[in-house]
Amino acid sequence: MELETEIVVDRVDVENPVLITSFPGIGLVGTIATAHFILELDLETIGVVDSRMLPPVASLFEGVVLPPIRVYQSRDMGFVLIHSDVPVIPQAAVDMSKRIVQWAAEINANRIYSFAGVATFEDRKRVFGAATRKELLDEIKDHIEIFKTGTISGIAGSIMNECVAAKMPGIVLLGETVGFNPDPRAAASLIDAFNKIMGWNVSVEKLIKEAEMIEAQMQRLAEQARMQEAKKEEFPMYG
Repeated sequence: MELETEIVVDRVDVENPVLITSFPGIGLVGTIATAHFILELDLETIGVVDSRMLPPVASLFEGVVLPPIRVYQSRDMGFVLIHSDVPVIPQAAVDMSKRIVQWAAEINANRIYSFAGVATFEDRKRVFGAATRKELLDEIKDHIEIFKTGTISGIAGSIMNECVAAKMPGIVLLGETVGFNPDPRAAASLIDAFNKIMGWNVSVEKLIKEAEMIEAQMQRLAEQARMQEAKKEEFPMYG
């Protein structure tokens, strides 16, 4: 079966890279984390992921048009990154996952890491992890909580399924969030855990500041809503 996803890349200059992937999902946790890598590390764009099943949309950054799913690399840190600004519809997820895992083998990637979010009622900003093989859990278990039972939905789960089928080592990291609002604090926790796993030191200071700004905005909105409710009680409407 011919795949409908194309990965168009000029070149990959990293030998045996780690491949990191993220697509928009709950709390935009993975997407915020990889966007942070791109800006913080000033990553080099090397190509795009294209599919006719993608929505007809172009992203913009400082007035420059960017295709919605882009491929970056870091020669210094030895990784390649696929970052998406658009969610992938379920009908396209399997096709795209297959092509990504195939391409990972073509560039001799030694691991695929998929970043995503997971919603809980506790919102303790924990990071959960799962892997395609038991021995891979040994690499991550000291730095995350093992996601023992449950399901991984969306393309993050689909990529892991394809890793199993292709015998490609795959690890998923899930940042804990409480809902659908963008959650930079959960993304910062995910990066902190990944720093420990990889022995890296990517700063998350900007993400924490962003989280504080969002939380202050939420606080103001909540206070405004409370004041509105108080006014209603003070001047009840009869009709």
